[in-house]
Amino acid sequence: MKYYLIVLVCACCLLSCNETTKQTEDPLPSINWKARKTTVFADSTFVTGATYLSVYSQIYSLTEHRTHNLTATVSMRNVSPTDTVYIDKADFYDTHGDLVNSYIEFPVYLKPLETLEIVIKESDKSGGTGGNFIFNWHVPKTTHDPLFEAVMISTMGQQGLSFSTEGKRIE
Repeated sequence: MKYYLIVLVCACCLLSCNETTKQTEDPLPSINWKARKTTVFADSTFVTGATYLSVYSQIYSLTEHRTHNLTATVSMRNVSPTDTVYIDKADFYDTHGDLVNSYIEFPVYLKPLETLEIVIKESDKSGGTGGNFIFNWHVPKTTHDPLFEAVMISTMGQQGLSFSTEGKRIE
């Protein structure tokens, strides 16, 4: 009887240590760019600008020969509570300056205080350690520039790594 009790306790311990939670990926709804298609009027009531944003698909660890992949969330934010922002370019370049992806093929709009996000999966290493975006945008003269930010994150075991970058106006 004592033997069975010991076996039962050991089995319970082993089963409680083995986490069998099922992880499912709830896919985020991707942006329907076509539903946001609009026309930008090139007149004197609008200001045109461009913003540079650094985005890291990978970072170095220990040496230049070891890297960690990162998931990047790129946020395009309209900071105006009243005016619409128009974006007509969101181009992603790799470490070498080569175009990886053009996310916007035609002008799109962001409603007041709206945020659109582009997510670059952790498994997508195409940007490398020096990836970057160039955004072209148009806003009414009476409003603020849009805000472009990126949050990069990676988790391994019980370790987590995250940091963010903010866009810089270049035009």
